[in-house]
Amino acid sequence: MDGPKRTIAKPWRWILALLATCWGATWTHATWQGHVGADGSELARWLDELGQVSDAHTPGAVTRLVFTPSDVRAREYVTGKMVEAGMKVRADKIGNLFGRWEGRDKKAPSILTGSHCDAIPLSGRFDGVVGVLGGIAAVKALKKSGFQPQRSIEVMMFTSEEPSRFGLSCSGSRAMAGVLHEDTVAALRDENDTTYLEAASAAGYGAKTIKQMLDDARVKENTYEAFVELHIEQGPILEQQGINIGAVRAIAAPAALRVRFHGGGGHAGALLMHYRNDAALAGAELALATERAALRTGAEDTVATVGVFRIQPDAVNSVPREALLEIDVRDIDGPRRDEVVAEILSAAESIAATRKVKMEYEMINQDPPATCGQHVVDAVTSSAKELGYSVKSMVSRAYHDSLFMAKIAPTAMIFIPCRDGVSHRPDEFASPEDLKRGVETLALTMAKLSVHGYTEEAKEEL
Repeated sequence: MDGPKRTIAKPWRWILALLATCWGATWTHATWQGHVGADGSELARWLDELGQVSDAHTPGAVTRLVFTPSDVRAREYVTGKMVEAGMKVRADKIGNLFGRWEGRDKKAPSILTGSHCDAIPLSGRFDGVVGVLGGIAAVKALKKSGFQPQRSIEVMMFTSEEPSRFGLSCSGSRAMAGVLHEDTVAALRDENDTTYLEAASAAGYGAKTIKQMLDDARVKENTYEAFVELHIEQGPILEQQGINIGAVRAIAAPAALRVRFHGGGGHAGALLMHYRNDAALAGAELALATERAALRTGAEDTVATVGVFRIQPDAVNSVPREALLEIDVRDIDGPRRDEVVAEILSAAESIAATRKVKMEYEMINQDPPATCGQHVVDAVTSSAKELGYSVKSMVSRAYHDSLFMAKIAPTAMIFIPCRDGVSHRPDEFASPEDLKRGVETLALTMAKLSVHGYTEEAKEEL
């Protein structure tokens, strides 16, 4: 570039200096004199207000299933907050909601943050919602500071992270990543036999066909530079260790399977013990075998749970003739997780042969784990430290939309403590102080990512 260099007079020039240290870029300007300050009490008030949009009748509890009237009202609330923050709002045909803060380089891939607002029955106010409303709060904080993004910054609300209505998690982010298929969606029904497309259309989304809906939601290549999700930890580690921020480096993914045992059944008094082929006992043996398979790996990150165990005819005076188990196996190491699944299925076959019952199984899902983008994790870590917050490298063992966003762009998550590690319960809680720390860390992370990769000269030419 000819001629003397001009001074960048914007207050966000401090980010450029930070990037010189963090990423080795060549910057020459002094650090910023402003401050990114978030209002944790305001965010707490927003969470309380949105928590009132619920179908639950239990005090303090939230029930908000996708595409129901309460979900539509929640979307209206989030849209209002995005508009208040000066963002341009749009939605795709599957119902993912986006608010965009335009950057100076409008053609560049943008920085995306967000989470979900649907809630399982009788849950709390914070799961997912912190990442949606907290993202809007982060944009407000950056605007108040005088920061101007190079890359545009977007905040989104994902459709149906929870499986409560249709039995499939993360349908919005799966569709964005192009891994949600027509036949899968066509088979989805709720308890009233309403199809996914019918429900989406009734809520104001959808399309003439499932294919049109999915094609519209799929993200084109180079749309996003990075994705960061703010979330409560949903576990006790940060609180117990007195740490402010968790920088998530990997996201575990579940393999879920359904196993059925079929026995002969009979009268509990008349059928002698040596004549029985008890399906419930076969199921009980498999539950214990599931625990052994997970423990045998010796890895802390391998977990397995029998979350559903039903028997029929479910009568005290009848020998069970059917047992249904739904088993969840999670790990950040995909091959190790799949070895545990194989061991469980092998045990099921052996148990069925020994107890003379029939066994059948089906895989519900088997999604691959995700490794987070290292430069995004580094941005989270350095941001927390620069704000004076303690930070810990962590693994997310819960399912999140970030798992599928990692297929689209380098991804990371920011965890904040939640009281007693409780989640998916009405007493789920994060303090205003922790909300503030999470939003400020998110804001600074997005600011860094927004200017990452720009030279001073290229910036001035925009």
